[in-house]
Amino acid sequence: MKADVIKIGNSKGIRLPASILKQCGIDKKVEIEIRHNNIILRPVKQPREGWSAAFKEMSKRGDDQLLIPEIDVEILEEWDK
Repeated sequence: MKADVIKIGNSKGIRLPASILKQCGIDKKVEIEIRHNNIILRPVKQPREGWSAAFKEMSKRGDDQLLIPEIDVEILEEWDK
């Protein structure tokens, strides 16, 4: 595939088809790297992206058990005195 370099204000850019962006998982931001005279674009993932769905799935499977037992609140209140 070829694309034209176009003027965008004082800069230049290229237009990428929406299908390519979707295929690469690019939504709003990209990380840009130059390696051996090649431009590499990677999608920037938001921290904790997908965690909500993963936690729901864990709950369905029963994998969301506490690893450390809960601390008695009364003991914590004693420490604060």
